[in-house]
Amino acid sequence: MSKFSLLLGYSLVYDLAIVMILNKIFSFAASIIKLFILLLLTLNSNAQENNSNSYSEDFGTLSLMYHRFNETKYPSTNIEMEIFKKQINLIKENNLDFYSPEFFHKEFNIAKKEKKILITIDDAFSSFYENAWPYLKENKIPFILFVSTEPVGKFGYMTWEQIKEIEKEDFAFIGNHSHTHEYLIDFTYEKFKEDIEKSIKIFKDKLGYNPIYFSYPFGEYSLQQQNYISEHFKYAFGQHSGVIDLNKNKFELPRFPINEKYGDLKRFKFLINLLPLEYKNIYPEDKLVDNKNNPPKMYVEFFENQKNLENINCFSNEGNEWNNTNLKLEDKKLNINFKDKFNFRRGRINCSMKDNGSWRWFGVQFTVKID
Repeated sequence: MSKFSLLLGYSLVYDLAIVMILNKIFSFAASIIKLFILLLLTLNSNAQENNSNSYSEDFGTLSLMYHRFNETKYPSTNIEMEIFKKQINLIKENNLDFYSPEFFHKEFNIAKKEKKILITIDDAFSSFYENAWPYLKENKIPFILFVSTEPVGKFGYMTWEQIKEIEKEDFAFIGNHSHTHEYLIDFTYEKFKEDIEKSIKIFKDKLGYNPIYFSYPFGEYSLQQQNYISEHFKYAFGQHSGVIDLNKNKFELPRFPINEKYGDLKRFKFLINLLPLEYKNIYPEDKLVDNKNNPPKMYVEFFENQKNLENINCFSNEGNEWNNTNLKLEDKKLNINFKDKFNFRRGRINCSMKDNGSWRWFGVQFTVKID
């Protein structure tokens, strides 16, 4: 089903006045389609709504995060095309479907009975357009390309003409990745808002709409920033690992980063077969940590009918190295007791659980401000 067919399925889009106005404003069909998506989403219920509030047995959506392609001098963000193609083949060999961002939105609140794979690419580097884009286009593999508006057209980055070329394809979606791609967590709240508002204005000028998808630069955000993002977007992705299920917060969605270090095929096969480790609530709600709450007091509330929770193991980079974290499970509540402070800018904890022969996983990233 095309984006246009999807949107025409909603009765609200038949408002003739809106259609006439939009036809006057936009000169090409792709922009009209994507603006319709934005209008329809705005009419949905509050973005902060809780999802099912019950254990769903959702097989989930595993989102993969890429940056550069065939740029070996940047190993922490690069993947070789030869390896990327082998990863795509592994997904196909495991009979997993590539999830269109269109249906990711449409079906978010529906428990998936089969695992889905959502591909995302951050930063809109030229190496994506030159190397990965022709392959994705030939195979019509859906993805979201997250664009920071300030570097567009500069050396090493895509141009607006190239972004528009990609955006016209019905399997390719554009996401907002801020304006400057700076460490926005270090900005004052007003400066943060100015950055996001500028990106929104540029997207509207260049594409005719602001994307519904956002990704936080470096995966860093405070609760205040997250709340602001929820007012202007429908989904926001971080850089913490995990599998998306319908109970995950739509504004802190996990992704597995794939690069030269973490892109070997053995690990990749393990990742794409992971299932979501669902939870009801997770605390602290604010993932920003400073000297007053480092290490943070953390606990996770699970659903009553979840099983095998005693099998959970968590590892964190508290202190200066990855270690097993002290856990205490009582009445579906997992207390996580960090022994040391997080000394890095980004503190991480990853939890996994063996459940009836399958592995479930969730991760959390804390942004650490050290004075």
